[in-house]
Amino acid sequence: MSTGARTNWLRELIRKPYFWGVVAIFALLALNVLKDPNYLALSVNPVNGNLVGNVVDILRASAPILMIAVGMSLVIATGGIDLSVGSVMAVSGAVAMVFMKDAGQSGSLGVALGAIGLALLVSAVLGAINGVLVAYIGLQPFISTLIMMLAGRGIAKVITEGQNTSATNDPFRWIANGFVVGLPVVFLLAIVIVIIVGLVVRRSALGLMIEAIGINPKASRMAGIKPSGLLLTVYILSAVLAGIAGIMSVGTVMTVDVSRTGYQMELDAILAVVIGGTSLAGGKFSIGGAVVGALLIATLDKTIVFLGISSSATPAFKAIVIVVLCLLQSERVRSWFSQRRKPPRPTSAPTSVPPTQQKQEVTA
Repeated sequence: MSTGARTNWLRELIRKPYFWGVVAIFALLALNVLKDPNYLALSVNPVNGNLVGNVVDILRASAPILMIAVGMSLVIATGGIDLSVGSVMAVSGAVAMVFMKDAGQSGSLGVALGAIGLALLVSAVLGAINGVLVAYIGLQPFISTLIMMLAGRGIAKVITEGQNTSATNDPFRWIANGFVVGLPVVFLLAIVIVIIVGLVVRRSALGLMIEAIGINPKASRMAGIKPSGLLLTVYILSAVLAGIAGIMSVGTVMTVDVSRTGYQMELDAILAVVIGGTSLAGGKFSIGGAVVGALLIATLDKTIVFLGISSSATPAFKAIVIVVLCLLQSERVRSWFSQRRKPPRPTSAPTSVPPTQQKQEVTA
């Protein structure tokens, strides 16, 4: 590769929004390493042979964020937003815990699969309600999902009768706490789901149709695209992915806390999507960028805890990091710095015209 081609490739890479997300992840890891040189060290648990370390903890924590970020990126690409993902997580976890508590049989795989299936079915129904309100009733996505955001917590409280609900089921717990080839099952499952969704939306016309709806719904309808059906599908998919995230969250401790499960996760999802380069105006999304954003949010949360930052100052610290990252992604901000680096163009001195030439021009 020639020097010019390498320079152009590097320039194009820097323009990618997720590039700065990757840079931020390495910067946070470097900050942690400065405090503890062994921060990135990995070891093998002699009892079960699983990998142990801070990096493994970050991967496990990123799995629920990955799920809701991917669903959120598709919703935002249509020009909408889904504020109900956190509440759907709570409902999904509540359904799963209550089902397993009532069924008993702590070692039954069938009970675990039944709890997962029922939780995802209820999540899909909630997503369908959002989709119907947006696509067929015509309500604004912000209002529709805000209603579900408020109602979802109430539904979860009704399911659990307002109490923290715990259950015992070894196969279900393995999903959130198990390991395969030394890596967390929950992270591997999240990656597989992300790959499947990415292949479906990018290897087919579905992704282009979603972006077309976000760019201009009327033009897409005139081009033969049916926005209503696609909007319904996208909101159902977002809710199902949020339901999976809820299962991952409650499976870690096998307890659902209605007031805390999925709390403010919709904000993390939106931040992850923005970091990944998805336009909040619609018409553009990046599944890979959402993955980078989710990993960054998980790394940032882990860093805040590791540095011992006060819980009262945590939102401010998080906001500073996100704002700096968004400024680095801004084309306008980068253009300001590039203009300052450019040397001023030399001004050429005006050429004097000989008197004889002036006299000839006047005579002519």
